[in-house]
Amino acid sequence: MKKITTILIIFISGVFNLRAQDDAAELAKKLSNPIASLISVPFQNNTDYGIGPHNGTRNTMNIQPVVPISISENWNLIGRVILPVITQYNVYGEGSKQNGLSDAVVSGFFSPKASKNGLTWGAGPVLLIPTGTEELLTTKKFGVGPTAVVLKQMNGWTMGALANQIWSVAGSSDRADVSQMFLQPFVTYNWKSGAGLGANMELTQNWQSSDTTIWLNPTVSGLTSLGTQKVSLAIGPRFNLAAPDGAKADWGWRAVVIFLFPK
Repeated sequence: MKKITTILIIFISGVFNLRAQDDAAELAKKLSNPIASLISVPFQNNTDYGIGPHNGTRNTMNIQPVVPISISENWNLIGRVILPVITQYNVYGEGSKQNGLSDAVVSGFFSPKASKNGLTWGAGPVLLIPTGTEELLTTKKFGVGPTAVVLKQMNGWTMGALANQIWSVAGSSDRADVSQMFLQPFVTYNWKSGAGLGANMELTQNWQSSDTTIWLNPTVSGLTSLGTQKVSLAIGPRFNLAAPDGAKADWGWRAVVIFLFPK
């Protein structure tokens, strides 16, 4: 009888462990998809060192809530906000400091609810909103343009790219117009435990000044719980591959905490 009880306990524990792995794997899969049907609130912190001739330092906390809204039987609207909070020293001169909000980027992706053969896509408008609280942290321009994302998921892999183009349409006449493209190719591999290894490249092209900025961001990630709250954690180095003259950083690092609200 004891043997049978022991076998049953082992079997039940195995079932729950497999279910937990399945849940973690599914959450990790959705996290790798920027337009998944998953409410999440990421806090992405980037710290960069050795910026420009004055060896400046910049810390950028990106608050990035993502909210999917069902608009029909077959379509979702994925709302995504990126609100940067920046503190920087010696970037615009020896002894200089700027601290506050930068401009917000708000995106809306219309995306089919069902993927085909692991292929998912979304497209819609992107807005630039001048929420910056410091002269050197804002464009003082309202902008608008298109955004799109496409990705393929299979056997634990997620590969894809996100892009947008913003043109200024209103704002301060004392500031330069905005014409800027952002391109972010990404690749991630997730294990069934929810752990992941990935990288993305963030390319920003300023068409007005003909400047290009490129960051490479490899990360390791994992899933955990704080009580009943599901949380994803990620960390990794940052490499500044290209930047305008006098603005390149020596190196940096990224740490991300994402609060998850699965349905």
